[in-house]
Amino acid sequence: MTDTTAAESPPPPVISDAEPQEVARNVYVIPDGRVPLVPNVGIVVGEREALVIDTGMGPANGRRVLAKARSLTDKPLVLTITHFHPEHGYGAKVFADAGARIVYNRSQQDELDAKGQAYLDMFRTFGDAVAEQLEGVDFVEPDELYDDRMVLDLGDVTVELLHFGLAHTRGDQVVFLPEERVLFGGDLLENRIFPIVPWFPPQDVDVSGSRWIEVLGRLEDLEPAVVVPGHGEVTGPALIGQVRAYLEDVRNRVKSASGTVEEVKAALEPEIRAGYPGWDAPEWIGFAIECFYAELHG
Repeated sequence: MTDTTAAESPPPPVISDAEPQEVARNVYVIPDGRVPLVPNVGIVVGEREALVIDTGMGPANGRRVLAKARSLTDKPLVLTITHFHPEHGYGAKVFADAGARIVYNRSQQDELDAKGQAYLDMFRTFGDAVAEQLEGVDFVEPDELYDDRMVLDLGDVTVELLHFGLAHTRGDQVVFLPEERVLFGGDLLENRIFPIVPWFPPQDVDVSGSRWIEVLGRLEDLEPAVVVPGHGEVTGPALIGQVRAYLEDVRNRVKSASGTVEEVKAALEPEIRAGYPGWDAPEWIGFAIECFYAELHG
């Protein structure tokens, strides 16, 4: 999830019409172009099936992703979503209607059931361009659920779906190709974008900065060669350490701070912003401070 309020007249949240980029053999990414509320979308083509990772926001984006997948393969499709936020998975109905097999982790599905409509309503307040993309959204049930790990054999390509527990959301899922060493990190990772910490009390507090740091350690242990973040450019494994270092920096600053949460935010936000020049979406700094403050001082 990225916020649309930080920039004036942001472009509409529409999946790019660019050709999918091949980042490893038979592994493709539709790049986000650094457009707010547009994710990087993955397509992995096997001899027997093809996996699509995220759909974009709403049916129109889902149809665009489906067309991109079909430009690469006519194999049966499997769809999975990195987490339940609208810009990542609210085009799933398009794939269900096209006969794709849909696979989620159980925590992700529980979170979608509990919060999906509320997030849909919230995102519809983000402006006409966002509301337009969310027209006609229908939620669908997955065909398969798993708990912590599921292996997909697409035929000559093996894919691991991994859930490490609460971090950015309760149901964060990463997608890892062990032979190709490609990691799709969802919103556990952003490239030159302040990590998106959806701390929205009392409606949603299912985010943990410290657990997020631990999960990033688990991602480093996978030793990927190519890292596809939820938003921002495809890059290498150093990104995982950069995001982890940022979260640790915020945690350490908040731990050492005193005062009310508003006083701590007022003191720390300018310092943190100055420490990360070139990073976008600084509005998320305050949410990270609030999240760690509740954890450390609450």
